[in-house]
Amino acid sequence: MPEFERFGPFEDAFLIEPRRFGDERGWFEEVWNAERFQSLTGINTDFVQDNASRSSAAGTVRGLHFQAPPRAQAKLVRCPRGAIYDVIVDIRHGSPTFGQWAGASLTEENGLQLWVPRGFAHGFATIEPESEIAYKVDNPYSAEHDGGIFWNDPAIGIRWPLDTENAVVSKKDRDAPKLAEMPKLFEYKS
Repeated sequence: MPEFERFGPFEDAFLIEPRRFGDERGWFEEVWNAERFQSLTGINTDFVQDNASRSSAAGTVRGLHFQAPPRAQAKLVRCPRGAIYDVIVDIRHGSPTFGQWAGASLTEENGLQLWVPRGFAHGFATIEPESEIAYKVDNPYSAEHDGGIFWNDPAIGIRWPLDTENAVVSKKDRDAPKLAEMPKLFEYKS
């Protein structure tokens, strides 16, 4: 895999494999480099907040979340401990990929990161117990602009790597609207 590659059918989402340098002591990797990211993707971003979460049980689902304009967020997501299946869904009305999804396994071992652009809902399922997720965002959290869509909306058809009947899901995520019920918050700009 190249260090940066487009993710799924999306022109502005990227799967990133940081370079790891290892020896008998372990390894070192550069997790974020703004200059390199911009030179390889054309995206210039300033992160303003780092977040982390830990999920105790395998089969825990968090998402599908987004933050609406004018406080929309782009995210850089990684899994420094354990393993997750990370998913994004294009929720930009007018986009040629509206309602489409893509997913990838982010693990402690593979070190992969996912760049989630603004206008995408994001969620993940834990594959291993005690999984930790760390992500950078380019806009601070705003409860007023916090939103989500139903994590298992059949119209989207995400193929989660778990028994969806027994998934550990918060009430907020279980009660989130389906994509067809969501207001037009994001417009696609080509």
